[in-house]
Amino acid sequence: MLATWMTVLGLVLSQPAAAASIRCTMKFTMQGWSAFYKTAKGSGTIRCSNGQSFNVKLSAKGGGLTVGKSSIEDGRGKFSAVASTDELFGTYVAAEAHAGAVKSSGAQAMTKGEVSLALSGTGRGFDLGIAFGKMTISR
Repeated sequence: MLATWMTVLGLVLSQPAAAASIRCTMKFTMQGWSAFYKTAKGSGTIRCSNGQSFNVKLSAKGGGLTVGKSSIEDGRGKFSAVASTDELFGTYVAAEAHAGAVKSSGAQAMTKGEVSLALSGTGRGFDLGIAFGKMTISR
């Protein structure tokens, strides 16, 4: 009986864990403002290597020493590989530094557990400061 359990345990342990093999990107737009408290809302589309596509809502909030108004018109995001597209949704946290006037561009890295998201984009407006915050991606 012990030999049977050891064989089963050996088979379970030798099975590879589910690989994180789905790659996804996001295109988005956002508009927001800040005056010590930063808020922005937007929408986008996530497309994945497994053929799935999702229309998403974006909401960003944070605080810090920041002031301004801006919009991101050509935002792009790249997620780390995931095992399930359900892992893409939820709240990501980040710290950022930004400065711009009229036209600006920037990049930001965010994380949600084991899932990372790199954002970049160009936009219009003005902003100056440092903000710490979070962004939520929902369906």
